[in-house]
Amino acid sequence: MLTDFYEITMANGYFTNGYRDTVVYFDMFFREIPDNGGYAIMAGVQQLVDYLENLKFTPEDLEYLRGCNIFSEEFIGYLRDFRFCCDVWSVPEGMPIFPGEPILTVRGPAIQAQFIETMILLTVNHQSLIATKANRICRAAQGRPVMEFGSRRAQGTDGAILGARAAYIGGCCGTACTICDREYGVPALGTMAHSWIQLFDSELESFRAYAREYPRNCTLLVDTYNVLKSGVPHAIQVFREEILPRGFRPGGIRIDSGDITYLSKKARKMLDDAGFPDCKICASNSLDEYIIRDMLMQGAKVDSFGVGERMITSSSHPVFGGVYKLSGVEGKDGAITPKIKISENVSKITTPGFKRLWRLYDRSSGKALADVITLSDEVIDDTRPYEIFDPNFVWKRKTLTNFRAEDIRVQLFKNGRCLTQKQSLKKLQAFCRGQVDTLWDEVKRFENPHKYYVDLSQKLWDVKSRLISEYSFGPNA
Repeated sequence: MLTDFYEITMANGYFTNGYRDTVVYFDMFFREIPDNGGYAIMAGVQQLVDYLENLKFTPEDLEYLRGCNIFSEEFIGYLRDFRFCCDVWSVPEGMPIFPGEPILTVRGPAIQAQFIETMILLTVNHQSLIATKANRICRAAQGRPVMEFGSRRAQGTDGAILGARAAYIGGCCGTACTICDREYGVPALGTMAHSWIQLFDSELESFRAYAREYPRNCTLLVDTYNVLKSGVPHAIQVFREEILPRGFRPGGIRIDSGDITYLSKKARKMLDDAGFPDCKICASNSLDEYIIRDMLMQGAKVDSFGVGERMITSSSHPVFGGVYKLSGVEGKDGAITPKIKISENVSKITTPGFKRLWRLYDRSSGKALADVITLSDEVIDDTRPYEIFDPNFVWKRKTLTNFRAEDIRVQLFKNGRCLTQKQSLKKLQAFCRGQVDTLWDEVKRFENPHKYYVDLSQKLWDVKSRLISEYSFGPNA
């Protein structure tokens, strides 16, 4: 029942008008990369798989729909016997994705393919948004660990839990969200809050109590009162008196307020002078990729970052604009009639037909050169030169040689049967890292990134061009 109501009213309409078994094709794609970036990260696929594997209508659902008094009893009976039987293809989690690409395609009966629209968009939009933001932040940290600290600022429980999952795929080393560790294996991390320190009679006493309880990896929050005059000196004293005698080395300190760049430099010198060059400095406090980048450019002595609200909500760009559009209708003879949506806004004109998505890699460097969308019956022969062109500016053409073509989507379901195996988040994170490494640095710039080209095959462009002409100027306009 977590669906837009019009999905159900349209399903009822398809049923009563004889379209219940009509086979259709829907594509999910997005139009704009968050934060004007050069790429986004695909995420949320596993949750979508879980949803589709368990899709059914309970007696309570059917009773609710019956009580709406607008659905036929025959339609209610159809839902009672509902069994998901669609085919689904998707870009894998962790893969860089670009506007206009069919990152997910559903083929199946019109009622089913239409009904699952809401959950497809809800699941993939949210996690792709957070994975994309996390990847930007982790790249800004230049290899330093980034912890996801945003549960308390997330939009609801799923925003916190699945947001932490997506952030890990995007590159974070762990999360403050305990249940995400239990459910998905994202390492749970954390130290103390300012309230711990305030509860004790003194900062020094609070540090001692914590060090005695957790000597193995003791990290102390040093900014409750005064970082340089109180927090760091007390931390050094406790490291000497409580940690070293127990046979351990200090874990670190955390700075959560103030001019962290300045404070980290001073704290680093104090720790080094005290004989603790291995003591790490963690920074938190409303960080994002731009602040982290600038801090490091200014010489901040920070070894790791805790990032909360600006990651878990992607506050600078809080919407991932994925959409789900009809792209074809299959006749009883198996022939596919391509469908298109026309708009005066060029970015809203859809690409018709049942398609494949190819990524072309340079064989010498391993870098991704471009993506090409083709019709489903086309194969890109990477043993021969291949011409790509900009579908909006068709005179911009380039012939590629010495490249490798890969169909980057995988089939998740065939006739409703799941074909994919669940992967660990650690593998997904490694896959994401490896795939982002295939992008040129120019595509990964934060400001004014190089545009990564997503082109159409000549055959697909001809189909799209013909339909645009027919529907814009023909008798059906």
